[in-house]
Amino acid sequence: MKTYPAEKIRNVVFLGHGGKGKTSLIESMLYLAKVTERLGKVDDGNSNLDFDPEEARRKISISLSLASFDWKGTKINAIDTPGYFDFEGEAVSGAAAADAAVIVLTADNADTVGTYKAMKLCKKNGLARAFFINRVDDENASDHFYETLDKLHALYGSEVIPVILPAYKDRKVECFVNLFDNEAYTFENGAEKKVPVPDYMSDKIERYKELINEGVAEVSEELMEKYFSGEPFTEAEIKDGIAKGIVNGSISPVYPGVALTLTGIVPLLDGIVHMLPSPVDAGKVESGAPVAQIFKTVADDFVGKVSYFRVYSGEIKPDMTVYNPRANTTEKIAHVYNIVGKKQIEVDTVPAGDIGAVTKMASASTCDTLCTQSNEVTKPAFDFPKPCLTKAIAPKAKGDEEKIASGLRKLMEEDPTISFENNAETKQQVISGMGETQLDVIVSKLKNSKSSVAVDLTDAKVPYREKIRKKVEVQGRHKKQSGGHGQFGDVWIRFEPCEGDDMIFEEEVFGGSVPKNFFPAVEKGLRDSVTKGVLAGYPVVGLKATLYDGSYHPVDSSEMAFKIAANLAYKEGMAKASPVLLEPIANLKVIVPNDMMGDVMGDVSKRRGRILGMNPAEENGMQIVEAEVPMAEMSDYAIFLRSLTQGKGWFEQKFERYDEAPANEAQKVIDAAAKENEE
Repeated sequence: MKTYPAEKIRNVVFLGHGGKGKTSLIESMLYLAKVTERLGKVDDGNSNLDFDPEEARRKISISLSLASFDWKGTKINAIDTPGYFDFEGEAVSGAAAADAAVIVLTADNADTVGTYKAMKLCKKNGLARAFFINRVDDENASDHFYETLDKLHALYGSEVIPVILPAYKDRKVECFVNLFDNEAYTFENGAEKKVPVPDYMSDKIERYKELINEGVAEVSEELMEKYFSGEPFTEAEIKDGIAKGIVNGSISPVYPGVALTLTGIVPLLDGIVHMLPSPVDAGKVESGAPVAQIFKTVADDFVGKVSYFRVYSGEIKPDMTVYNPRANTTEKIAHVYNIVGKKQIEVDTVPAGDIGAVTKMASASTCDTLCTQSNEVTKPAFDFPKPCLTKAIAPKAKGDEEKIASGLRKLMEEDPTISFENNAETKQQVISGMGETQLDVIVSKLKNSKSSVAVDLTDAKVPYREKIRKKVEVQGRHKKQSGGHGQFGDVWIRFEPCEGDDMIFEEEVFGGSVPKNFFPAVEKGLRDSVTKGVLAGYPVVGLKATLYDGSYHPVDSSEMAFKIAANLAYKEGMAKASPVLLEPIANLKVIVPNDMMGDVMGDVSKRRGRILGMNPAEENGMQIVEAEVPMAEMSDYAIFLRSLTQGKGWFEQKFERYDEAPANEAQKVIDAAAKENEE
């Protein structure tokens, strides 16, 4: 593929709800651009973009993919993203690399959460945008297309302007009317054929042309004044106004079509080339030394790590050395590529404004900047959504824990919304992600990758604590005679509750009843002991232990004997000091649509939570509900909230403090711990 100047490049991310046809749309573009000889289809498992085995099996996109192709002398870098919310991080990466977006929906519904989230992401990243309403030939599309178009206009205002309208006759699409050139077309294998404009479309044409005028009027004060004076816009004013409006985000054109039959795809491609901004128009091309940013990492078992990058200044070429400020490393680039699905096409350079790929960069990660040491630059990292569903992950075969860690490290390179830790306290490996489907994909990938490890997912253990409520004084005495030197240690220790998490150790020994050289052993014995409480084996907090008396033997006493004596005193003292179980409490912030606040607050109460307050969110029609909820009740909250709000709501939670667990809840935990110990 030849090298294109930045003015002749379009970096476009495809966004929208899952199952609306984003991948199929790009497949049709590749076919019409003669990049592929056959039309790849998701349902047939031969898509060029959904090439991951998990994608082919599930028939959904789970990862960002890239397809570069030429359309009438302009290079289009089409970035396909999953529409399922478990893989939302991929859309974040795609939007970060793009200058514009095509938001894909279908003719039966404009108010999908996917459209809402896509618009939110576009505005956050300052992306110009267009809509593609897919499947306008569906059985009931004639009933719903114009409802959907009007709903878009109601939701997003005068920025939504139709470019082309489908003309329905007897519930079928007869042709398409272009509102800019007042021509009508049919499509055969993607090619346009001019036909007369149907008379029955005159009212719709007049009505939706008025929406175009409204959108153009919003572009500048001059155009607004002309609109309100009743003077019609010239054709040049309309085209110029739309071009400016698209770049500044005040206009979003709408195209109809059918991805699987190539219908309406040529006008969309022409619109991308002529109406959506280039990197220069978007203000994302700079002069100077090479600067690029990695927006996607693919951990390929065969070719190694593949890094997709966007160039902001200079160029990235083979055999050049780049500097990574985050890792403080330099690496030599062997080859650079254009990407079409899983195909890597070697090129001589990737210039400013363009997108490319490089393989086998050992230290590079998603969000990393590539530059030169003499011109160090760090581009801002992307704002990925935080994982919200946590599970314990364990191998089916003993001893495969390291395989899990190794396999997950690779998957975390590909998807920054995954997190993993070895929890020393609960003795579990714990994985967090965006939802059940994402975690299920991870399980499949671990099994089918080079790691080849089968795993089970279970609820992660809650890190409870134990504490005492009253002061006690107890003796711990260890005496053992087994030939030769015996073992003897004797301590009297006062245990009492105190503030803080750490154990406080003091001594008030009088007259040398316990020699000073054994004090550290007593303290060590106690610190080892508090890691396991007497109720359910959880760490003890808020404990003050004072060594105030005891006795020793000049021959048989040893550090080990006094450690054991301290442990015996601890066990007896804890049992007598009214121990209680503490549960972790989380601060919960839930952002939900106004009409769902009641359901959310009711659910918080069912989870033994306490509502702290409500405030309007930045997003229109959304509220923030803030509460405190026991973390033990939150294991399925991500699933509940997604189901309730169809993915429109989201939440954040963070540990706040420990509170005493209700007696009935504490008993459940104690019984479960006892059962686990028996097993």
